[in-house]
Amino acid sequence: MQDHLQQAADHRKGLAITAIGGLTLTVDIPLIRLSQSDAWSALAIRSVLTFIAAILAWSFIRFVLKRTLPIIPGRAGLLVVTLYGIASITFMLAVFNTSTANLVFILAFNPMFSALLAWWLTGERPLNGTFAAMIAMILGVSLIVFDGLKAGNLYGDLLALASSFLLAAAITASRKARVEMGFAPLFAAIVPAMIGLAMVGGPTGLVLGEPSWLVLNGLIIIPIAFWCLATGPRYLSGPEVAMFYLLETILAPVWVWMIFAEAPTPLGLVGGAIIVVALVAHSLWRLSSHRRAVRRLAPRHPV
Repeated sequence: MQDHLQQAADHRKGLAITAIGGLTLTVDIPLIRLSQSDAWSALAIRSVLTFIAAILAWSFIRFVLKRTLPIIPGRAGLLVVTLYGIASITFMLAVFNTSTANLVFILAFNPMFSALLAWWLTGERPLNGTFAAMIAMILGVSLIVFDGLKAGNLYGDLLALASSFLLAAAITASRKARVEMGFAPLFAAIVPAMIGLAMVGGPTGLVLGEPSWLVLNGLIIIPIAFWCLATGPRYLSGPEVAMFYLLETILAPVWVWMIFAEAPTPLGLVGGAIIVVALVAHSLWRLSSHRRAVRRLAPRHPV
């Protein structure tokens, strides 16, 4: 019984941490757009600042709080760093090559990729309901990609799909390792930072319209969001963690619509609606199943 209580407490802790990360991440794309920078310059500055924030936070924990946290925990940590580093590049390029709505709707395929990768790597076969949600989401993504093909956004949509897969792979690898990975995606920022600087020809080639938004994003928003999202897999399954990216799917287009008056296309909206409805239905179904399982395991007292 004590084990079940501890598991429930860990699950609640994981939900709280991951929810904070998912909610914080919703302002990432609007801040990038507000910076009025080109893709490689935004990637370089955002990543450099995230790396600096990681060094400062790790140093504070290590030397002030006297706690030892791994930066890159073994081979699993190296794999997670690589996946997050590449995902940062594909994500930033997608921001500048497709609409915000298309990007976040396609990123919402993350949980399904996580479920498939968990099945392949850990033998956790998805339930029939998960397969049904996958079919619906594939239909939604297909509509968005088809719409992007007509609008000339196919390149950006494919980059978004690559980002979704890479993030799912990073979450699955973190879950499989079951070690502290909170700093892995933050220190991974050095990879896109170096590539971004190389692509613009060094610091003198940076094109920055409103760099203050990138400072806010790189020093505060991204470190908080990715530390929380990378810590979540210690307590939650990969698909559960990936579900919290749904917050960005729902809220980021709202922020962009409010700030830039950028509305999704009708076909893109239909595809996104299919994805969101499938994810919400799947999440509610899983939550209901989890509660039924807890009730079955709870001790029954005689009346």
